Amino acid sequence: MACSSASDGSSDGSGGSGGGASSSGDAQTTSAGEGSGVSSTTSGASSTTATSGSGGGASSSSSSSAGGDGGASSSSSAAEASSGSGGSPDTGFQPCPATGACKILPLGDSITFGLGFDGGYRVELFHLATQDGHEVTFTGTQQMNGPAMVDGKPFPRNHEGISGETIQQIANRIPTPGLREMPHIVLLHAGTNDMYRDPNGADTRLGALIDELIAEAPDALIVVSNIIPLPSSANPVSTYNAKIPALVEARASKGAHVVFVDQFKDFPTSELGDGVHPNKAGYARMAGRWYDAISDYLR
Repeated sequence: MACSSASDGSSDGSGGSGGGASSSGDAQTTSAGEGSGVSSTTSGASSTTATSGSGGGASSSSSSSAGGDGGASSSSSAAEASSGSGGSPDTGFQPCPATGACKILPLGDSITFGLGFDGGYRVELFHLATQDGHEVTFTGTQQMNGPAMVDGKPFPRNHEGISGETIQQIANRIPTPGLREMPHIVLLHAGTNDMYRDPNGADTRLGALIDELIAEAPDALIVVSNIIPLPSSANPVSTYNAKIPALVEARASKGAHVVFVDQFKDFPTSELGDGVHPNKAGYARMAGRWYDAISDYLR
């Protein structure tokens, strides 16, 4: 049984077979996988495209160390993140304000929530941005989690990661309550639970969610990733991930501010703490990929 934790404290039951990236509160559901990611990057209206081969389940080591007060700093993230993510930004597009914090909405399921490591990828992402002198904060309406401090600064514990939710369930929360506080950047990692329940048409549902985000937050940068490995559903993940770059490129070519990030490529299954959710090193790896994609847009 997969459960989602609503912002008002209520729980919405969302059943699914095979476990899924799901939990209620701190409960963990264990399962597992891997697919094959195709890396392609588009950026804003410039339609700049870069390819970096197909992802596999190749293992690569990642060492982590504490970053300040609770920050998880990964020595591998900066180098490895450049593989399959980011790209040349549209220099005419600036989603973040000249002054004040750039608001980032982490949007997804329990992998965005941070099941397995309190705060998930958001901890290392905040550390990376802070150490480079960028002022960022996170938005979202879900149960706050993560450390109180990172690098001597208060850690913004907000997010829109809903445990157990499919693409359609995530879409049902856009624009309300997900965009209640309008973000400057959206980080979207969605589809893991669809791989268990109904992988057919998952790419179509993702495309519809991207379109909704573009329509509701036209001034935001929408960063869309494929999903990290899920060993128990390797074939569906491979099929789904292979379709995502084209979805993003089609919308970027029409002027939408949307970019693709390859979160699958070179993600070792050894960094899946329970076969579904990353461990500390895996979340740091994800943070590096996100940061590589958005750093040029930060002030």
